[in-house]
Amino acid sequence: MSSDQVTREELDRRTIRRGDFVSCNKAFIDCRTPGSDQKENYSMIGPGVTQSADQVVNLREAHGYNIGAAAMPHGITNNLHLHYTAEVFLCFRGEFLLRWGADGQEGELVLREGDIASIPTWIFRGFDNIGPDDGWLFTVLGHDETGGIIWGPNVLREAEGHGLFLTEDNRLVDTVAGDSPPQDVELKRPMAPEDIGALPSYPVEKMRGRIAKPEDLEWSDHALLGSVLPGGRAELALVIGFGMTEDRMQEPRVCNPHGHNIAWLRAAPGEGMLTHRHAETQVLMVKDGEWEVTLNRHDEVSVRLGPDDMVSIPRNAWRSVRNVSEETGNLLVVNSGDGRVRLEWDDEVAKAAADAGVGTDHNGYLAPFHLIPRPVGQ
Repeated sequence: MSSDQVTREELDRRTIRRGDFVSCNKAFIDCRTPGSDQKENYSMIGPGVTQSADQVVNLREAHGYNIGAAAMPHGITNNLHLHYTAEVFLCFRGEFLLRWGADGQEGELVLREGDIASIPTWIFRGFDNIGPDDGWLFTVLGHDETGGIIWGPNVLREAEGHGLFLTEDNRLVDTVAGDSPPQDVELKRPMAPEDIGALPSYPVEKMRGRIAKPEDLEWSDHALLGSVLPGGRAELALVIGFGMTEDRMQEPRVCNPHGHNIAWLRAAPGEGMLTHRHAETQVLMVKDGEWEVTLNRHDEVSVRLGPDDMVSIPRNAWRSVRNVSEETGNLLVVNSGDGRVRLEWDDEVAKAAADAGVGTDHNGYLAPFHLIPRPVGQ
C-alpha cells in the first residue's frame, strides 16, 4: 500500500466546517409547494440528488458516496420520493416524523437526535419536522452516481401549478423564472399506477430494524488494536456494515450493501485512534466535542473540528484522531465500500500492542499475540 502524503493546503481543502455549508432553497421540484417551500438543501461531499444547477457543492471529488443535509423549520414537509441508491438519515438535531409507502401511509416512525435511519431503495419516503425548532438531518447517499430520485405523482402535478417541471435527466425547469422546456429531452411524467403497485412493502417493525437509536447501539471497547494503549482507547459502535472493527464478535445494526459503511466512534478526553491507515475514502463528522485529526507519519498536518464540522481523508493517508475536549465526544465515521475496512497500524502501535499481549490474526481480528503464528525470526 503506497502512502499518500497530505499537504496543509490539501487538508484545508478537505476540511468542511459548519460555517462553510451553503444552502439552496430551490434544490427540488417542490420548492414552491406550500408546506415545503422553506426547505434548505446542502451538498458537502458530491452533489447528491439536487436538481438545481445553483447548488453549492463543498467538495466534488468522488468518494463512493455523497454527503449532504436537509434543514427544515417546524412543520415543514419533505415530500414523498424514492431513491435508486441507499439513503441514510443522520439526525443531528431536532425531531422528524418519517413516513413511507406510495401514499405515505404504510408506516410512520419518529427520528430524534442521535438516530440513524437507513431507508430501503425503491420505496417512497418523506418526512416532516415535528420538533419545536429547526431540525437538521445529514444524509449519506450510496455511490457517486445516484441516478436522482422519483417524486410521488402528486408532487409532480402540484409543482406544475407553480411553473416547475423536471426533465428525464434530472434538471429543474422553472418557467416562472423564464426557463423553456429543453427540446432534447423529455419531461418526467408521474409514475404509472401499475409500477407503483409493484414497489416493495415495508411493515413498521421491519423498518424499525433499519433505525439505530442510541439505545440500540452495541459499543465495543476492544474494536481496534490501539484500544489497549493510552491515547487509543476509543469505542466503536457499528451502524451500517462491518466497517473497520477488529472485534470478531461485533455485528452491525444494518448489513445490506450501501456502497459505504457508517459507525459511531466515541472517546474520553485525550483518547481516540492511534496512527493507522486504510485503502478507502473516509469522512469524519463531529457530533459533539472537539476533535483533532492529524495526517501523515512525517511532516504532520492537523486540524481541529467542532460540532457539525467534517473532514475528508484520502485513501492510504496515515491518520490519528484524538478527543481534545473536556468531555466524552462522539464522531461519525463514513468509509467507502461494502466490505470490511482492513486497517494497517503504524509499526510502533503494532509493537506496543504486541508488548501488551494483543495482535491481529490473519483474518484481521484481535487475538492473543502469543497464539498468532509469525514468520521464523519475528
